[in-house]
Amino acid sequence: MKPIISLSDISKTFSNGTIALSRMSMDIGQGEFVSLLGPSGCGKSTVLRIIAGLGEPTTGIIDWPTSTYNAAGKPERDIGFVFQEPTLMPWATVYDNVRLPLRLKRVSQTAGHERIMDALAMVGLSKFATSYPRELSGGMKMRVSIARALVTRPKVLLMDEPFAALDEITRNKLNDDLLRLWQDQHWTVIFVTHSVYESVYLSSRIVVMAARPGRVVTDMAISAGYPRDDVFRTSDAYNEACRNASMALHEAMDVADHL
Repeated sequence: MKPIISLSDISKTFSNGTIALSRMSMDIGQGEFVSLLGPSGCGKSTVLRIIAGLGEPTTGIIDWPTSTYNAAGKPERDIGFVFQEPTLMPWATVYDNVRLPLRLKRVSQTAGHERIMDALAMVGLSKFATSYPRELSGGMKMRVSIARALVTRPKVLLMDEPFAALDEITRNKLNDDLLRLWQDQHWTVIFVTHSVYESVYLSSRIVVMAARPGRVVTDMAISAGYPRDDVFRTSDAYNEACRNASMALHEAMDVADHL
């Protein structure tokens, strides 16, 4: 089965000389939930931006084997992107914030209304369509951001540490909701985090990255099945997977320290 995304020997050097990534290779399969785990500054967000087409690699190839290509030879990336901060327009209602990607695609409000309401229903905010960001909690603002990413009905969802700033109870609830949506909608998810516990709970696979420069050190599968819940969070299988991921992360940090 062809991967939906394939990165081959990707390197990225910024204009100031910083080498963010070095010869990073990985394949992402259809329907996988893959977490990029690593210390701050290891290039996790840079990988997402390159996959999204928001930046170009200095060297290497990113391929979308199952995608169609436009007249300019560029792949049609069918993605949604959830950033670290909700970045909502404070003067706009929840409805209008979610509508933004459709406006950019020049989809009329009439044609997009069902999509907007479906996206809000997915994240449990149907009753808050006319609310403003100032009236929402931090968790609710992030739900709006997720709905905005989902409104175009993407096949691939890129998430850049979306829950890092939230309290543990809210974060766990959003983790559960995200897994439910992923199973229902059959997306492919690439999720950036520096939390071992979050990566193990969510993922079918964890790619551990080392810093200076970023590259794959360990690629580990999480064998536990879905759905996952609080019982899994306290299970021996979860604890063992967390230990293995933690060891891999420490090894990745040691690799960076010895460069």
